[in-house]
Amino acid sequence: MNRIYDLIGIGIGPFNLGLAALIEKQPDLTTIFFDKEECFNWHPGMLIEQSDLQVPFIADLVTFADPTSPYSFLNYVHNQNRLFQFFFYRRFDIPRREYNLYAKWVSEQLQNCQFHTEVVAVSFNGDVYEVEVKKVNTSEIETYLARHVVVGTGSVPFIPDNMEESEHLVHTSDYLQAANDIKGSSSFIIVGSGQSAAEVFYELLEDQKHHNYSLTWYTRSSNFAQLESAKLGQEVFSPDYVQYFHSLPYEKRKEALERLDTVRNGVDKETLINIYDLLYNRSVEGRDKKITIQPLTEVNAIKEENNSLILSCHQWEKEKEFTVQADKVVLATGYKPHIPKWIWNNKEEIQWESEKEFKVDKKFRLVWKKNRMNHMYMSTNLEHSHGTAATNLSLAVMRNQIIINDVAGKEIYPIQKDSIFQQFLPDAQGNV
Repeated sequence: MNRIYDLIGIGIGPFNLGLAALIEKQPDLTTIFFDKEECFNWHPGMLIEQSDLQVPFIADLVTFADPTSPYSFLNYVHNQNRLFQFFFYRRFDIPRREYNLYAKWVSEQLQNCQFHTEVVAVSFNGDVYEVEVKKVNTSEIETYLARHVVVGTGSVPFIPDNMEESEHLVHTSDYLQAANDIKGSSSFIIVGSGQSAAEVFYELLEDQKHHNYSLTWYTRSSNFAQLESAKLGQEVFSPDYVQYFHSLPYEKRKEALERLDTVRNGVDKETLINIYDLLYNRSVEGRDKKITIQPLTEVNAIKEENNSLILSCHQWEKEKEFTVQADKVVLATGYKPHIPKWIWNNKEEIQWESEKEFKVDKKFRLVWKKNRMNHMYMSTNLEHSHGTAATNLSLAVMRNQIIINDVAGKEIYPIQKDSIFQQFLPDAQGNV
């Protein structure tokens, strides 16, 4: 209670883990990070074999800020005696399972990360933040003091309204844990259009030959869209674009998010190719009538009847309502930000841009109605304020650089500018 930390981190996902790794090299800054889980484990329900990270390995926890860091991915594979294997692998993307093991390896080396400890309340006494931390094993609560805090509580599965809770209804976040049970059923439906939906469909399509289930994939999107991977198009994942995006008015930022959908969401080209190639090979002796792939389809409600699920669907282009029955349903409906209760308890003191979107300044600081010298930095619920920087792993490093520099009051990690080939505004003289 007597010690005042410079920064306390709430949550240890990839974002705060990268921050903890970068800030550890600064002996003048005292930090501690808490997470209620027993250890680091990143989306364990989707660590499907042969599923890859959607960003190159260089977007690890530290490299964009400090390529010499001992916590880089390259140092990890070297430490695991896998550097030659990785060299001959000759790919820029890496298995998602390997990224998880890499991050877990980093977390086990950091002294400033404490797991099995849950932050249950945060309050500001006018001088410092008081952070109440509960030990999961004993329920004992201790209070820590900090000049600043950083909120990295991540996201939780998004389950649309009108979908009854059922043991037969599984979100992709729990897919692997339920996979054996799913494959033992006679019919199931995947709902969603992004990478997670495609990976689950492909995995189940591969295993279909060992079982006898029917497999259906519905999405309300007009097609099964490929993620935009053009090199110039990818430059929106840069500090230059994030700075430009944040400078836009709220309404313009929301409009821009819609236009950015093709580079932020969608399915990797390779995954779509693998799915089509497998479907083609299966069709050599006739199309499999137990496989259905249907876009333009909204699933508006799911309810359980007689130990199976009934889906109320709508083909929105033809305005056709229909119902289908399945033993199991996998929801690839994405995630929503997890905003802790103690933030909502301070709602009246915070500036909001909408009912659920708080205002965040360009240095990722929560904006209070009364200005504070003690900051609450946000790594959660940033889509509306920082666009492509909200969930992208490489841009998370840039965010952590900015936070560390601001906490230290000096530039420890320089932010690179003019780092891409395009610009988003004319220069000061009005030239293009």
